[in-house]
Amino acid sequence: MKHNWTYKKLGEIATFSRGLTFSKADVTDVSSKKVLRSNNIDLNNHSLNYDDVACLNETFVIPDEKKLHKGNIFICMSNGSTQHLGKVAFIEDDIEYAFGGFMGAIHPNEKVVYPKYIFYSCLSTEYRRFLASILNGVNINNLKWSELSLFPIPVPPLATQSRIVSELDLLQSIIDKQKTQLKELDNLAQAIFYDMFGDPVENEMGWVVKDLGDLCEVYRGGSPRPIERFLGGTIPWIKIGDATKGDDIYLHQTKEHIIEEGLKKTHYIHAGSLIFANCGVSLGFARIITFDGCIHDGWLAFDNVSKSIEKVFLLKSLNFCTSYFRSIAPDGTQPNLNTAIMKSFKQILPPLPMQKLYIAKIESIEKQKAAISKSIEETQKLFDYTMDKYFG
Repeated sequence: MKHNWTYKKLGEIATFSRGLTFSKADVTDVSSKKVLRSNNIDLNNHSLNYDDVACLNETFVIPDEKKLHKGNIFICMSNGSTQHLGKVAFIEDDIEYAFGGFMGAIHPNEKVVYPKYIFYSCLSTEYRRFLASILNGVNINNLKWSELSLFPIPVPPLATQSRIVSELDLLQSIIDKQKTQLKELDNLAQAIFYDMFGDPVENEMGWVVKDLGDLCEVYRGGSPRPIERFLGGTIPWIKIGDATKGDDIYLHQTKEHIIEEGLKKTHYIHAGSLIFANCGVSLGFARIITFDGCIHDGWLAFDNVSKSIEKVFLLKSLNFCTSYFRSIAPDGTQPNLNTAIMKSFKQILPPLPMQKLYIAKIESIEKQKAAISKSIEETQKLFDYTMDKYFG
């Protein structure tokens, strides 16, 4: 224990209030009476988002204690997914939004603790371990304040808390700015594409078009089942979840591998192949793989690409059509684009010199993004180290 530091249980330095209870009959499409729920806390960056906010009838009375106030820690107390239990967001200023019945608000005692110091303690590894001990591996979808209030927090003097919060705020602000830079570069890449080629679906610039099936071979991957029987070999197995890994062009590695017997049920492809996620939440993602391997049946492979189209240009063109692809995917258990649909897709074919010029611009942007991503990774490591130093 550091000098002048003590351990306090969360319930000794904060109080708790449960959210607002309402029925389906109280819900309306639009009103000034708004309620935040679990989906309004971003699980990754622990901030509020205002997507899909619930609205209550204007006649519904919301008590002030059911609204979120400056210094509250907004917390998820009940959710169908245990990974969302206990997630938090810090309330910087009073807002007129209420919080729903599956949520809660932690009210720190500001005489002994800075509110944001408690917030950061709820992002610590120790906090996640404590939650795991409460849940004890059982699929429980509710947290109780009587249990959460026992979470032990190292509490230094207020001046030290203030310094720690400032240190963590600075690191987090750097990470946030870097992530903003990445988004701006993504927007720039999209703007360059549309400036040069227009909408690839509408083709308002009148480019020559060809069916995708005439520009490359299109075939679907396969999945040996039960997959557990075939895991553990040396052959890279590219799952649909790998769609969001790597950079925005190349996929450099995958964690899963299968044995040779599994090749009978899938499709082996070589480095340089273009793959396209044709189902689920990843639908529309395209990547060029940099290693030999085999693909899950949620991927399509576009191979032997015509010399009339640059592979990176094709990839970017497909990625910019994601919304369109999702809109035409047949309804079912999950959106799915089969090989017939993709073979008939009308692919624009601007002149090769224009394609190459675009690729040069994109590669420059990707280099900038790679440098920023590396910086984010290094800053995140410093943030995590600092968290462990104070809360570990």
